[in-house]
Amino acid sequence: MKQTLDSSRSAASLSPWSPLKHGLFRGLWLASIASNIGTWMHEVGAGWLMTSLSASPMTVALVQVAAAAPMFFLALPAGALADIVDKRRYLLLVQGWMASVAMLLAFLTLSGLMTVPLLLLLTLAMGIGTALMMPAWSALTPELVPAGELPAAIALSSVGTNVARAVGPAIAGVLVSLAGPWATFAVNALSFFAVIAVLACWRREPKVAVLPAERLFSAIRVGWRYARSSHPLQRVLIRTLAFFFGASAGMSLLPLIVRGELQGSATQFGVLLGSVGLGAVLGAMLLPRLRQHLAVDRLVALACVTYALVLFALAWLRDFYLLIPVMLISGGAWIAVLSSFQVAAQTSVPAWVRARALAVYILMFFGSMALGGLLWGWVASLLSMSVALSVAAAVLLAGVGLTWRVGLPQRSAEDLAPSLHWPQPLLSDDQDLERGPVMIRLEYDIAPEHAQAFQQAMNPVRRMRQRNGSFSWCLLQDSENPRLWCEMFFDESWVGHLRHHERVTRAELKIEAAARRFQSDGVEIRIRHFLKGQG
Repeated sequence: MKQTLDSSRSAASLSPWSPLKHGLFRGLWLASIASNIGTWMHEVGAGWLMTSLSASPMTVALVQVAAAAPMFFLALPAGALADIVDKRRYLLLVQGWMASVAMLLAFLTLSGLMTVPLLLLLTLAMGIGTALMMPAWSALTPELVPAGELPAAIALSSVGTNVARAVGPAIAGVLVSLAGPWATFAVNALSFFAVIAVLACWRREPKVAVLPAERLFSAIRVGWRYARSSHPLQRVLIRTLAFFFGASAGMSLLPLIVRGELQGSATQFGVLLGSVGLGAVLGAMLLPRLRQHLAVDRLVALACVTYALVLFALAWLRDFYLLIPVMLISGGAWIAVLSSFQVAAQTSVPAWVRARALAVYILMFFGSMALGGLLWGWVASLLSMSVALSVAAAVLLAGVGLTWRVGLPQRSAEDLAPSLHWPQPLLSDDQDLERGPVMIRLEYDIAPEHAQAFQQAMNPVRRMRQRNGSFSWCLLQDSENPRLWCEMFFDESWVGHLRHHERVTRAELKIEAAARRFQSDGVEIRIRHFLKGQG
């Protein structure tokens, strides 16, 4: 606990605004605020338009489902692409796609041609763009600021998002009242060009790669293996599911509460969403001070309980003016949880797999929101809005209790730096780099009295090999010589094994050292490589 608090104090001692002194980060941050304002205007326009086209709670909740569902199918491929292609060009293409979809939404709505299926289809298309964009965008931040300023940069990105959440809905409410939902879609289309302009002016220096680029499907498999074998990332995913599955009820049912039960206007809907954003901005300003006194896990638990109380208030309060402070509190709780999860996800993985790992985190985030929105919309249709929100609050509180011992990881950039301590393997000049699979065999000499402790120490080694790309691993003892132990693991190809050499981090060097301390003195560990026969 002391180490966690010390880390929190160290982070809090940095100015939360320090990343803005870097010109490129500042430009992209401002452009993303403009783009996010357009996105939140789109959210208001789409939600309000759907309530005009259909009064069914299930249909209204499907807007959120359509926006989030593409993450199930595209998050990992998008993360793999972001890790193996030029992020700048990739983001330019995706931003262009989303601007085109927004313009089509504006045209069809203005022309009176919009229908429920068409709105859901175009919302799905916008969700596809978001799914393709988010892993690359999240993984871009470490390239823009020094490692020591990464937590502040991530928090600033969250602040920017919530500044947009405060401003966008308020503007959207006025626009919908004066011109209709089509105007919010048109402004959203224009907002994408702010990001496109900054990306187009960025002269990103391409990294010189010694090895050929990874292939897409191989990169996806490696990313998935990493997620399955990384305990720090898995802790973030568990906490993400526990919060957002229940918390999704608030945002997915809010349009129906305003229009159906409060008989409110688009302006009031925008004011409530703007209150969420304003609360998030105020909460972000308070977070450094709170982190001086609370460990991150206690802070997240407190925010989760607060958000559950917000859901109870949404379930039973039906006074617009009382809901404004409730939504302010919800924004503060939301930013405390979201920024903590994002910092933990960003700093728990090395650079080579960052976009893919973040894609898995984003997949869990949006998947929880999509499934939660679908479930709470169905419960509201079957029973009532109050019951759906109350049950969601109870689920959220249960999640706090069930994940109390699942602590968020805290790792330094130094721990995740490549160790480069493996000796370079030899290969004849005429060998094909794509030839594989490759079996790597390490022979250990372990005294019998250390055998059990050695086997236990090799379990973290197994997970380390698998998250760095190996698809199979085993540890065997020689039947004739009980001192001889063989570790064997398989990489997909020779070039895949060379990449494995580059991926081992300094933290993983300590894992290897913990197992190798049982090696008999004066006996070297023998390492051999075997390739599958040709023909």
